[in-house]
Amino acid sequence: MLPEDCFANILSLTSPQDACRSSLVSSCVYSMADSDSVWEKFLPSDYREILSRLLFPVVYSSNKELFFRLCSPCLIDGGKKINVDWILKS
Repeated sequence: MLPEDCFANILSLTSPQDACRSSLVSSCVYSMADSDSVWEKFLPSDYREILSRLLFPVVYSSNKELFFRLCSPCLIDGGKKINVDWILKS
């Protein structure tokens, strides 16, 4: 019976795969595992810079959605590069 913010912090110390798996436990855990605070920890520290370098803007409604959109190759730097460096690290 941990407080919600404490459990969300614990989830953010795992991996994206573990957070997704944990979300299957219950609707309460799903809510915590789906929170922006958890998924922001999985984003690269320079994700705002990556977003500013994208050739086509990425539309997202949550940090989780942004994470998965950035996991797909995206053109950056005027279409001269692909964001593979971050994809390989995640």
